[in-house]
Amino acid sequence: MANPNKARGTMWESAVRNWLNAFLGLVDDDGVFLNPFDGMNVRRPAQEGARDIGDVHAVPFILECKDVKSPAVPTWLRQARVEAVHAGFPYGVVVHKRRGLGTRSGRVHFDVRTWTRTRTALGLSSRVMFNRYGFTASVRGLDSGRWYLTTDVQRFAALLSDIRAGVPRDVR
Repeated sequence: MANPNKARGTMWESAVRNWLNAFLGLVDDDGVFLNPFDGMNVRRPAQEGARDIGDVHAVPFILECKDVKSPAVPTWLRQARVEAVHAGFPYGVVVHKRRGLGTRSGRVHFDVRTWTRTRTALGLSSRVMFNRYGFTASVRGLDSGRWYLTTDVQRFAALLSDIRAGVPRDVR
């Protein structure tokens, strides 16, 4: 691959995909899908050109993966929302690599609307959602379109597993 930035981004997308598949128990010890036809496998889809459908599909989320030094989270979240619509998925989030740390420490950013819809689907109060999945909030200014909530890849994987279970969770 001639473009080193593209190669770095592709490696990050693959690392996120591989880590989530392992966490969810969808692959064997060698990273081979247990059932290659399972729609729940986390995958990197082929790019669709002008109607991009996200970097990684982890049903019901599309993940827009970013491996850059300077974050632009609100812009990325708008991109993730559009790509989720293109892919026909209900949720779009951003996974931002943290320099010098492993995949599980990457940052997963939710816009307020996606976070609220996910919380509601899980049947959780805001406080329980924050505590259970380790979210922090970034609230800047009066424009709620620029607000977002963040957790790490490991806690996002637990949230993904819970939402895939399709059963509202009790308050523990």
